[in-house]
Amino acid sequence: MRTLILNICFCSIPLFLAVACNQSGSSASKTQPMQFKKIPVTYPVSRQDSAVADTYFDTTINDPYRWLEDDQSAETKDWVQKQNAVTFGYLEQVPFREKIKTRLEQIWNFEKYGTPFKKAGVYYFFKNDGLQNQSVLYRQATLDAQPEVVLDPNTFSADGTASLQEYAFSKDGRYLAYSISTGGSDWRSIRVKDLQNGQLLPDQVEWAKFTGIGWAGNGFYYTRYPEPKAGAALTAANQNSAIYFHQLGAPQSEDRLVYQDKAHPNYYFNAGTTEDERFLYLSGSESTSGNMLYFKDLAKNQKAFTPIYTKFDHDFALIENLDGNLLILTNHQAPNQRLILVNSAQPAETSWRTLVPEDSADVLQSAVVCGGKIVCSYLHNASSALRVFDLEGKLLREVALPEIGTVVNVQGEKNEAQAFFAFQSFLRPSTIYALDMNTLETSVFKAPKLDFNSDAYLTEQVWVTGKDGTKVPMFITRKKNISFDSQNPALLYGYGGFNISVTPGFSASKAALLENNGIYAVANIRGGGEFGEKWHKAGTKCQKQNVFDDFIAAAEYLVDKKYTSPPRLAIEGGSNGGLLVGACMTQRPDLFGVCFPRVGVLDMLRYHQFTIGYAWAVDYGRSDNQTEFDCLIKYSPLHRIRKTAYPATMITTADHDDRVVPAHSFKFAATLQQYQQGDNPALIRIETSAGHGAGKPTAKLLEEAADMLSFMLYQMNVAPVY
Repeated sequence: MRTLILNICFCSIPLFLAVACNQSGSSASKTQPMQFKKIPVTYPVSRQDSAVADTYFDTTINDPYRWLEDDQSAETKDWVQKQNAVTFGYLEQVPFREKIKTRLEQIWNFEKYGTPFKKAGVYYFFKNDGLQNQSVLYRQATLDAQPEVVLDPNTFSADGTASLQEYAFSKDGRYLAYSISTGGSDWRSIRVKDLQNGQLLPDQVEWAKFTGIGWAGNGFYYTRYPEPKAGAALTAANQNSAIYFHQLGAPQSEDRLVYQDKAHPNYYFNAGTTEDERFLYLSGSESTSGNMLYFKDLAKNQKAFTPIYTKFDHDFALIENLDGNLLILTNHQAPNQRLILVNSAQPAETSWRTLVPEDSADVLQSAVVCGGKIVCSYLHNASSALRVFDLEGKLLREVALPEIGTVVNVQGEKNEAQAFFAFQSFLRPSTIYALDMNTLETSVFKAPKLDFNSDAYLTEQVWVTGKDGTKVPMFITRKKNISFDSQNPALLYGYGGFNISVTPGFSASKAALLENNGIYAVANIRGGGEFGEKWHKAGTKCQKQNVFDDFIAAAEYLVDKKYTSPPRLAIEGGSNGGLLVGACMTQRPDLFGVCFPRVGVLDMLRYHQFTIGYAWAVDYGRSDNQTEFDCLIKYSPLHRIRKTAYPATMITTADHDDRVVPAHSFKFAATLQQYQQGDNPALIRIETSAGHGAGKPTAKLLEEAADMLSFMLYQMNVAPVY
């Protein structure tokens, strides 16, 4: 599963200078009280089928909206159309929506560069001119040469909804294999381009999913699933994952089966090759954490895979081949992760050697071999630290970073002195830094220029005391001279699952929030990976309530310290974060004014029956286990809805989401509309030709951001400055 209020500026100046004006006086910026009229809402009729029920042990659970699980039925499609008509009709009546969208476009419209990387002596990088739906891949012979387009994903579809996902270059740099997602689906179609003549090869691989692309000679390894039955591609369980090898020039029907485990249809596999194409590695999983790891030495033409680890209780990621020694990142006997060397000739655990030991406080997130050294990215209190070690594991230096933020995508060649990385924060868009591997000094390589005055704001980190006494960090980004009068519009974001860390990152929509005396808070709650595997495990299965308690404590902190008040506090989360929002709004509807459960897992009793949902049981547990059922039913958002006044809610999902199927959101929306008391709207916004989020075109991102910010401000009676 692996991211919005009022200040009236009385200066007669253009909009882009309004923030600076707000900072010129000595008094704090205040949000002025307003009162908007209520927009009436009439919900479509959602048919209830009282005959549908399941018995879990001794408990019967009614499921009257199960018919909405069939997203291909005419009845469901009609329901979707009518719900969207209500939602978009409501949003169109928000008087300042278009002004907000215009301002978002202004902030969003800046050049966005990806981290340069080198393949076969040529530099490559991604760039988006500003409002392009998809970023474009370029290449240049040197860093000063004129770039040329290699691949433009904006040509994949007329509306920008087809996107580039995985990609890999052959060792000699001649071929580029890349996968395309259509409409946001997890299904992939793999194509190959000859970079020597610029021609697209006839090779086409279908039904790839959760795949890597590992080149070996004139072909590549990939993961595919059996072709689903007609109409079931977006909902059917994904089973019988298999690794295949595709030879260039051959039809897919001749692809060679490399590995499959028919005895365990729910296991899923991924394959790749080391940069030198000497080793093929195979990773197998049954859930979202923990994996088996095997390898083959292709130089020796080995037929069978050699095991490194054969259980699922720890994570293993192959980083690099160092002269026959496999450099691996793992949390085996190291909850905060360590780097080990596994000799390919003696791979037994008794022969493993720790190269970079576990840090007792900070989590080792990633490692890259550059310029004869190892660049390691750590998490220190939920923000990045960058440390460089020699090939014997000796710490050489910690690289200075500009502020609290996140290092993304370190790139460099094993034997070259020039490396790069991207860095971003809540107030700094992704900035590319050059890293000299000889001196370990950094310099700005590409810095974006945008229409936003970040100097007017600050980010602070506070520590919240959770319900059980656990200290939980939270980032708060705000205007420097904001008034602590409980009137500020605030948005609290969280995730809390699957060992995924939420770290500082820039968002144009959050910048628009800040411009209007808004507060953006991110809570690093349990269930995530911010403090290693122990932090993750403390928010799983029957300890999942810790996640919600931490988030509620963060919300109460914002209220208690007068950053905001419940009517002006919004919460947002996507996927597992959508579960977080759904659980918190049904447990504490009094604490929030606006809720955004996005593409959420909301039916905790049936989630495992769709697509890849069964793999999430390591975090959630399953309803066919009595102990776990007893825990799930206590917080499952769908099943906690009662007749009460819930906050103003806009659920968001997408018709091509085959990760968290839209049935979760459909059933939650129908139930919420049935039981909602009072005037607060309970809307569902269903995006078309979009999926779980990856590859969503800029145009759709802008529309969604404008809708969310407009909805939020209107519910809070806050008029934006635009």
